[in-house]
Amino acid sequence: MYSTAAAKAKRRAAHARPELSDEQKQEIKEAFELFDTNKDGALDYHELKVAMRALGTDLKKPEVLKLLRDHDKTGDSLLVYDDFLKVMTERILERDPHEEIRRAFNIFDEDKTGKISFKNLRRVAKELGEVLDDDEIQAMIDEFDLDNDGEISLNEFIAIMSEE
Repeated sequence: MYSTAAAKAKRRAAHARPELSDEQKQEIKEAFELFDTNKDGALDYHELKVAMRALGTDLKKPEVLKLLRDHDKTGDSLLVYDDFLKVMTERILERDPHEEIRRAFNIFDEDKTGKISFKNLRRVAKELGEVLDDDEIQAMIDEFDLDNDGEISLNEFIAIMSEE
């Protein structure tokens, strides 16, 4: 039988809200600072839309305007950092990790074959400014290509991205 303190601690743990990592919080702060182009400590509609997109949240104009209305305490249609952090924390925590992985996979799978080919991987490496020779790219494919078909399937990609 649990003691009262242990039972309370167990209930709290069961209802604990997930939190952002320090890295995620830092990304939000950096996006806010980067897109607060006039450095007034707040984001207007355009700054907010771009900052949210940079963090992986692409909203339509009415949704962004609603966010501004809902969090505007001064009537100037601006979102201050604390409110931006709150909004982005909610958005990030609502994300489905598997959906995020599928979206990343689709970035690689530009030709929509359902596989990441050597050509796909070389293109993404180049776009990211990574200097990899053909042997390095092939070694990456060989390491994660579990069915030995020469390409990375969605399931293989999920396994790669889910490793801790």
